Amino acid sequence: MLKKIAIYPGTFDPITNGHLDLIKRALQFFDKIIVAIGENPAKKPLFSVEERIFMVEEALKEAGLNEKVEVESFSGLLVDFAKEKGASVIIRGLRAVSDFEYEMQLALMNRKLSNSIDTVFLMPSLRYIFLSSSIIKEAAQFGGKIDDLVPKIVAQKLKEKFSNK
Repeated sequence: MLKKIAIYPGTFDPITNGHLDLIKRALQFFDKIIVAIGENPAKKPLFSVEERIFMVEEALKEAGLNEKVEVESFSGLLVDFAKEKGASVIIRGLRAVSDFEYEMQLALMNRKLSNSIDTVFLMPSLRYIFLSSSIIKEAAQFGGKIDDLVPKIVAQKLKEKFSNK
């Protein structure tokens, strides 16, 4: 039987409980999910690709999701990476209406580049609807309490990063 594989792409700088919530939801529909950490130097991430891979892998273990979820980094076109991995679906999260326009543009461009790959939009639980990696980094930088919004490894790594600055 053919496995239904989905790619969940992003910067994951860092992964949040909102990301994990989407992964849990997506596992209801797909046999395997590949968390694809994009190497986009233009975004100037706080964490290196290696640190992000480590944090995502640890977060998945902690959440008991590591059986059906793999973590890889990629550069270049997402549709090329998806084809290489045998994935037919890209998962994207939508938090608010403001996300939709940009996400729709990406989905349409990906469809133009490869009409064999579809995009599925999922919404996180209400408790995570406001959450983004940027908000988490800003709160952590100024000593905000983020422990219930990110995996333990992320809270630890953010404290380390910001205590050194």
